Amino acid sequence: MKTETTQSGLRGALRAARKAGKSIAFVPTMGNLHSGHITLVREAARRADIVVASIFVNPTQFGANEDFDKYPRTLAADSALLADAQCDLLFAPEAREMYPDGRAQATAVSVSGITEMLCGASRTGHFSGVATVVSKLFNIVQPDMALFGEKDYQQLAVIRRLTRELCFPIDIVGVPTVRADDGLALSSRNGFLSAAERQQAPLLYQTLSNLRSAIESGQRDYSMLTQAAIAHLGKCGFVPDYLEVRRQDLALAGADDRELVILVAARLGTTRLIDNLAFVLS
Repeated sequence: MKTETTQSGLRGALRAARKAGKSIAFVPTMGNLHSGHITLVREAARRADIVVASIFVNPTQFGANEDFDKYPRTLAADSALLADAQCDLLFAPEAREMYPDGRAQATAVSVSGITEMLCGASRTGHFSGVATVVSKLFNIVQPDMALFGEKDYQQLAVIRRLTRELCFPIDIVGVPTVRADDGLALSSRNGFLSAAERQQAPLLYQTLSNLRSAIESGQRDYSMLTQAAIAHLGKCGFVPDYLEVRRQDLALAGADDRELVILVAARLGTTRLIDNLAFVLS
């Protein structure tokens, strides 16, 4: 696996593959890789001739009092994992390479309509930071396809919309959430959990599963169901940010909707966890 740290180096490294007509798949990450990331890379290798991954801890998607400074930087270990997973090229730029005019650059990408709710309601500017850096990476790498985990359900919806509306000729592939044996969705932030919190964390997914079962049994008072679930999480030591039942396009769900997704964000100690569960009613 080759590593490039500049835009010109990355483009040069891909030039021969483009001339040969090879397909390129892209997996953007912030590093501190786990099995979920590696699943994306292996799926990319299955779908395309060349796999490009990026590692960049994007400062513009972190808000005040969030964990940008303490977010783990583990480039050497990440590189070894990527090489083992058949990644061909790693793009690992410094911040000045991605933001040559600094974080206060005048140009930003905003995706309205689906970024003001859920995580966007409490993380001001987060999705603009995500949309901006993904647009930059898409322009730099120019892949045929890009793969993202479905754990970040709202983020995936944002990226699908910006790709369509900004006319990027890129196929966006959502890959199912990878979970630990106890159901906890794999996340780089799981490493911030204490041993006791890690034992408690699977209750987040269990709560989603129980709520899905209630809905599948015919219950449709989503306000009552979610308030009960939020109260349960509170009793279990979580501080919920939100827990909502939505349509899979993230519009508010009604009693007649069949394609649903339950989304949750909650703090456990100092760690903010997110998860979701999408399903179709028969």
